[in-house]
Amino acid sequence: MIPARAVVTAIAACLLMAPVPPLHAERADRNKPINIEADTLRYDDLRQVSVFTGNVVLTKGTILLRADRLEMRQDAEGFQYGQANGSPASFRQKRDGVEQFVEGYGQQIDYDGRTETVKFNNKALLRRLDRDRPADEIHGNVIVYDSRTEYFTVESGGVKSATPSNPGGRVRVVIQPKSGDTPDPPPPGQKPSRPAPIKPDERIGPPTGGSGR
Repeated sequence: MIPARAVVTAIAACLLMAPVPPLHAERADRNKPINIEADTLRYDDLRQVSVFTGNVVLTKGTILLRADRLEMRQDAEGFQYGQANGSPASFRQKRDGVEQFVEGYGQQIDYDGRTETVKFNNKALLRRLDRDRPADEIHGNVIVYDSRTEYFTVESGGVKSATPSNPGGRVRVVIQPKSGDTPDPPPPGQKPSRPAPIKPDERIGPPTGGSGR
């Protein structure tokens, strides 16, 4: 069972991905055909599985996925499922009704066409782009994104997923200020004050996988 401190759910979703009124991923994408380009293709007719390798590019409406390797299958009802691997693999989709995109990265990306969910695994990153300008972003070890509702959950990976910029391997959220919220510049001749360093809340236990010391 995942500890509560390791999961960011509705609160982060409200901060990051839910303007008023709520917007959703491009609705027309679900009815668009899938187009895939790659260096090689291996097809298993018995298993109904296609494996693409080498500079793989998948498009489906506004969806754009890039990977080194992509395994695709389709069920009897016509829903597609894919597993993409890369260093990292990437996913991008337009939000419905606005010039904004959701963009995500992970060493492995799992796509479920039936539920329209995308799972980013291993050093995952999900962010919102206002046109091409990065707005808000969230880091974690596993991020599951529901493109129908724009609801997502994030798991930390503890020390096993640590990076130089995040040695604790914890969930990290970066929320950019809205336009006009930038603080006023300091008076002439006064040096800007340095921001206080961010310190962890001592009431929060150690991240999953760590010893806490």
